[in-house]
Amino acid sequence: MRQMLLILWVFGLFACNQQTDNTIVLQNRIDSLEIKLANTYKPGFGDFMGTIQAHHSKLWFAGQNKNWELADFEVHEIMETIEAIQKFQTEREESKIIDMINPPLDSIDNAIEQKNSTLFKSSYILLTNTCNNCHEATNLGFNIVKIPDSSPFSNQDFRPIK
Repeated sequence: MRQMLLILWVFGLFACNQQTDNTIVLQNRIDSLEIKLANTYKPGFGDFMGTIQAHHSKLWFAGQNKNWELADFEVHEIMETIEAIQKFQTEREESKIIDMINPPLDSIDNAIEQKNSTLFKSSYILLTNTCNNCHEATNLGFNIVKIPDSSPFSNQDFRPIK
């Protein structure tokens, strides 16, 4: 009986040691993955704003040319970028109030669905003013957004396909 207990005790110690080794290996893998995750590229807030600025401009020219399909694409690109900001830039003060842009985007989306140029223009002005209000609220009032005068995208035709 003593031999049996001794054998079980030895196997028990071996099993505990095995468990500890597995725990160490798993913890090392977790630590390695956490380091990789911390060093993964995350777009900066300015990168997201530059993307919005490009789509803001394209949205204007699509709407002015009554290219409602392109306008719909551009407004949804802005919406997706806002969602990305809320996902990847949660620590930024700007992210905490960026929801203020949703009502003007919804209004533009509605104007596009109706193919209503007058509503599109007023909604676009509201969107532009809301961008500037957000900039003011976050001490970035020096960054003024306006309705574009000319397209910076000379390689894109904003007219609808006939």
